[in-house]
Amino acid sequence: MVLAQDNSLHVGKLITSNECVPPSTAVSHVTDRFFNTAHLDAVALVESREPVGLVTRPKLLFTLFRRYGFELYGKRPIITIADTEPLTIHEDERLDVAIDKALERPAENIYDDIIVVDDGGHYRGLLSVKQMVVQQSNALANSVVQKEMASERAKELEKITHIKSQFIANVTHELRSPVNAIIGLAELMRISCEKGYVDQLRDRLSLLMSSATNLRAIITNILDLSKVEAGKMEVICECFDVVAILREVAETTRILIGSKPVDVGVVVHDSPVFIVADPVKVRQILTNLTSNAAKFTDKGKIVLALGVKDGTIKISVKDTGIGIKEDDLNKLFTAFSQLEDAKTKRYEGTGLGLTITKSLLDLLGGSISVSSKFGEGTTFEVYLPRHTRGTESPL
Repeated sequence: MVLAQDNSLHVGKLITSNECVPPSTAVSHVTDRFFNTAHLDAVALVESREPVGLVTRPKLLFTLFRRYGFELYGKRPIITIADTEPLTIHEDERLDVAIDKALERPAENIYDDIIVVDDGGHYRGLLSVKQMVVQQSNALANSVVQKEMASERAKELEKITHIKSQFIANVTHELRSPVNAIIGLAELMRISCEKGYVDQLRDRLSLLMSSATNLRAIITNILDLSKVEAGKMEVICECFDVVAILREVAETTRILIGSKPVDVGVVVHDSPVFIVADPVKVRQILTNLTSNAAKFTDKGKIVLALGVKDGTIKISVKDTGIGIKEDDLNKLFTAFSQLEDAKTKRYEGTGLGLTITKSLLDLLGGSISVSSKFGEGTTFEVYLPRHTRGTESPL
C-alpha cells in the first residue's frame, strides 16, 4: 500500500476484521468464540446489516469474572452486556480525524476497536486504533514532531492494552483458585461428616474459612476499584476505637497464616484510642496490608503497632517476609501492577490491594509509606488524622 503524505488516507482501507454476530446471540456462545480464537479482540453486533453494539475481549471477561457473572449473563443475549453506543466512523473518514475522535473518548470508553460503516450505515468491519496510529506515523514520516506524537499514542494504547490483559489474566487465576479450594474443601467436609471424622472436619473448616476470606478480599478490591474510578466511593464517618479494629484484623491475619510458623502480634495502648473516620475503610486498609504480609511471610512474625502523636495516629504493619527490591518500590501503588509475571508468579493476588489502600487513605485524608530490605522484611506505615476532614469532633 502506498501511503499519502497529506493525511488524506481514509479509514475504509485499514479495516482489520469483519467479525460480527447477531445481538440475540447468547453470551456463552460469544465467550466460547473468544476463548477459541486467540487473536480475536472484539466482535460487532449487527442486525439487518446495521451495527447495534460492540463487545471487546477485556470487557466481556471482566464482566463474567465478577461476582456471579456467568450465572447472571451466560444465557442472556450478548446485547445485554455490549457497548450499545460504540464509536462508529464512516469508511471515507480521514485517518487523522478518525484518530482524534478515537482518543477524545472518555477514559473508560477507550478501547482498540472502532466500527466502520458505509453511506447506508451498513456494517463494513472493525478498525484497530493502534493500526491507524501506526499507519499515520508512517504517513507523517516527513514530520519528525508529528511522527513522535503518533508513536507515543501507539505506545500508550499498547501499554493500556497490556495492563488490561494482564489484569484479566490475574483476576481469572485468583478467582478460580479460592473458588476451587472452597468447593473441594466443602466436599471433603461432607465426607468427614458422613464418616464421623470430627478432627478432620475441624482442620478443613479452618482452611475453608481462609479460602473464603481470600475470595472476599479479591472481590471487594475489584468492586472498590470500580467505585473509586467512577468517583462513587462514599466516606461515612463515626467515632470508633481503632485498638479494637487492630485486634480484629490481627485475628483475621492469623486465619490467613494457616499452618505457617508465623506469629502475629499487636502493640497497642491498654485503653481505647478513639478516632473519627470511616471504620469500614480503616479496617479494609489494614486488612489489605496484613493480607500482603501473611502472603509473603513464610516464617517469623507480623506485628501491628499503634502510635498517637498530636492529632495523628500511626499504624505500622511490619513483617519478616521476603521483602521488596528497591527498584520495585515505586510500582507498589500502581493499579494492576504486580512484581511477578502472571504466568510464573508464586504468590496469589490481583495487584489491586495497595492501590485500593492508597485511594482509601486519600479519601480519609491520610497517607502511607513503605520501607523494605529484600530478603529480610517490609514495613508499611499508615498515617491518619484523628478527625477526618469535614467532621465534627465528639471527643
